[in-house]
Amino acid sequence: MDAMIVVDMQRGLLAGPPKHDLDGVISRINAIAAMVRANGGRIIWIRHCSDGDEFARGAPGWDFLPQLDRIPADLVVEKTLNDPFAGTDLRAMLREIAPARVLIAGWATDFCVDATVRSTVSNNHDVVVVSDAHTLNDRPHLDAAAVIRHHNWVWSELITRRSVRLASAAELIAEG
Repeated sequence: MDAMIVVDMQRGLLAGPPKHDLDGVISRINAIAAMVRANGGRIIWIRHCSDGDEFARGAPGWDFLPQLDRIPADLVVEKTLNDPFAGTDLRAMLREIAPARVLIAGWATDFCVDATVRSTVSNNHDVVVVSDAHTLNDRPHLDAAAVIRHHNWVWSELITRRSVRLASAAELIAEG
C-alpha cells in the first residue's frame, strides 16, 4: 500500500506568475491520488499555514485549489516551514499508515517539494517522486522546466539508506 504526499497546492501559493504546466500537474495529481485510494492507500495533503497573512487559517490563500479531487478520508498536515515533518505529526501519520512507499507531488519543486523528498527518505521511507506532478514558476536565474529537470536528476542521485525513484504519472498508473 502507498501513501501520497501532495505539497502546498493552495490558492495563495499558485496565484501570480504562471506555474509550469499547472493544469497538467493538477490532472496528474488527481489521477495518481485516485489510483492510490483504489489500491487502499492514503493521501496526505500538506498545507502551508502562517499567522496574519494570506496563509492564516480561513484566509483566501490558505484554501487548497478547488480543482483538486480531495475526499473527507484524506489526511491534512498543516506546516509552517518548508519541511512538512518539522513540528507536525506527519512522522506519526506515516508510521501508522506504514506504506510500502511514499509518492510525492506538489508545489514548489525547489523549496517544499525538495524538503519533503529529502525528509521523507531521511525518515526511513522509500520515496517515489512523481516526476511530472510537481511545479513552480520561473526563477530569476532558471526557467521552471530547467529547475524541474535539475531536481528530478538530483533526487535520482541522492545517496540514502532508502530508495528514491522517479516515475511519471503514466508509468505509475500503468503499474497499477
